[in-house]
Amino acid sequence: MKRLVETTGDGLESMLGEKVCLFCAVYIYTGTLSGVNDVEVELSDASIVYETGELSSGEWTDAQPLPSVWRVRLAMVESWGGAKC
Repeated sequence: MKRLVETTGDGLESMLGEKVCLFCAVYIYTGTLSGVNDVEVELSDASIVYETGELSSGEWTDAQPLPSVWRVRLAMVESWGGAKC
């Protein structure tokens, strides 16, 4: 697992330490990107988003906090970017 020390990578690595949103095959996850490797990413302060609301502004309509640091398989990630909140 790569950890945030200095950001010099491409792709998700370039967003280490930032709040991200991962649109996956089944669910949407959001949190602070705290780790990246070849198989998975690690989110701190993670939530699973059940209802987004308007994507261009405001809070998530329904985002439930996950109980601990959360890992998501890269094979399930369809798209990603900076989180809206």
